[in-house]
Amino acid sequence: MSTSLKPFNTFGIQADASRIIVAETVQQLTNAWSETVAANKPVLILGEGSNVLFLEDYSGTVIINRILGIEITEDADAWHLHVGAGENWHQLVEYTLQKDMPGLENLALIPGCAGSSPIQNIGAYGVELKSVCHYVDCVDLLTGEMHRLDNSQCRFGYRDSIFKHEYQNHYVITAVGLRLPKLWQPVLTYGDLTRLDVANVTPKDVFNAVCHMRTTKLPDPRINGNAGSFFKNPVVAADQAAELLSTFATIPHYPQPDGSVKLAAGWLIDQCQLKGYNVGGAAVHKQQALVLINEMDASSRDVVDLAHHVRQCVGEKFNVWLEPEVRFIAANGEVSAVETIA
Repeated sequence: MSTSLKPFNTFGIQADASRIIVAETVQQLTNAWSETVAANKPVLILGEGSNVLFLEDYSGTVIINRILGIEITEDADAWHLHVGAGENWHQLVEYTLQKDMPGLENLALIPGCAGSSPIQNIGAYGVELKSVCHYVDCVDLLTGEMHRLDNSQCRFGYRDSIFKHEYQNHYVITAVGLRLPKLWQPVLTYGDLTRLDVANVTPKDVFNAVCHMRTTKLPDPRINGNAGSFFKNPVVAADQAAELLSTFATIPHYPQPDGSVKLAAGWLIDQCQLKGYNVGGAAVHKQQALVLINEMDASSRDVVDLAHHVRQCVGEKFNVWLEPEVRFIAANGEVSAVETIA
């Protein structure tokens, strides 16, 4: 089998691994992991590679999680889905709507697979995974034991969860449990969704509007490799937000429950006139400044240098220092994205 990682990362960056294994069962996954660790080699588990940037060739084994299956049960109040980690996320959203089980429509066209969704606590257009996630099943690779974490145990935060912390290194998500309430309530707080008629809107209307926004504003990774939003939307203290608003009155800002304020990273980048700016083969997308693209056979160095430039420009203009949402993978595993582009 080829050892090229290009088909397994949506950035389309050329890098090789020592070995690539596609695992379709928990047993195959744990066996591949154990063999690699026994050989004293690094191991990386990927879904669809939609949130990674390979900085160089990977010196160990990459295991592709392709555990599939969707099981549905229901009670009087909700539908309950048990979804294999390797299921494609957008296809899952389409499937639930075809089955008249709404609730995921705001999360349409987010790249990646179901097993990755809790790690990032994926979110878009006013909805985060944590609002529909009932539990996450994972396997402890050291012991082979299965664990089920309920919603609160997952410690969901903004683009964050326990799977980025204590559960990062030797736990692998095998399935995600979703709860979709039968009493559907549309979330129409962002973008074109605010124009929809709340009294008559259908889940399909929301789905279509989200798909339209994403396809018109975001690049297709099959044409221009990318990892979606490259940077997190920064969250700043209330006094810093007030100071920024006094200078930049139109800055989009979203007050958070804890008193902090979330800012729109794309807007900050756009104010620095960076749309279309390129370093080598990497560029800031012309329609959505939050997305960095592989425009012309970019190297990982091109992407890192571009991200550094964007971060410096925004930092110098607003004193807000952006952090990548994308995971940076070096030869032996994940490294700090912030330190890499600082």
